[in-house]
Amino acid sequence: MLRRLYDWTMEKAAHRHAEWWLAAFAFMEASFFPVPPHPLLGLMCLAEPKKAVRFAAVATFASVVGGMLGYAIGHFAYQAFGEALLRALGLAESFPTAACYLREYGAEIIVVKGATPIPFKLLTITAGFIHMNMLVFIGASVISRSISFMIVGVLFRLFGAPIKAVIDKHLGKVTAAFALLVVLGFLAIAFMGGGAEKTNEKCVPPASVALN
Repeated sequence: MLRRLYDWTMEKAAHRHAEWWLAAFAFMEASFFPVPPHPLLGLMCLAEPKKAVRFAAVATFASVVGGMLGYAIGHFAYQAFGEALLRALGLAESFPTAACYLREYGAEIIVVKGATPIPFKLLTITAGFIHMNMLVFIGASVISRSISFMIVGVLFRLFGAPIKAVIDKHLGKVTAAFALLVVLGFLAIAFMGGGAEKTNEKCVPPASVALN
């Protein structure tokens, strides 16, 4: 099923309403859809490198708005269908750990984890469930999603089509390296504050359910 959804996403890159499709995918992926919008964004940027930053901005805006839907699901309808949604997406086991980290770290965990391949929908639904401050959530989401999508947009805008081969091989590594730097910086601050070890022990249960 996931493969069919992925192939369907690829087809939308050539559609004359591709920008609307990009916005739709970014919106849905932030709250309930399993396929990320990055492949579609990459193909659109490849086709029109001069519009790459614009495409990335569209994805960022739509993803933040979609994240607000995810927040609403967690806040108002978790028992009704939010829990079943996470279970269907294979994220139910990660939910307790995500909730703990969000309570302990707040906006920082949105920025750090939302900028990585960790499913953004897990964070948005969880943030709503724990009643995270809405303005803080939105601000962190804007930063997180900008990092995630602008990596693609800026690279294509600067280097154009020749960057395709590099991105195909190394985008995951580039994103992971950037996220690692963010994580290391954040952990350094946490350890200097003396609270990292205590928080990690609190959020990792005996079964060691990882957020990712």
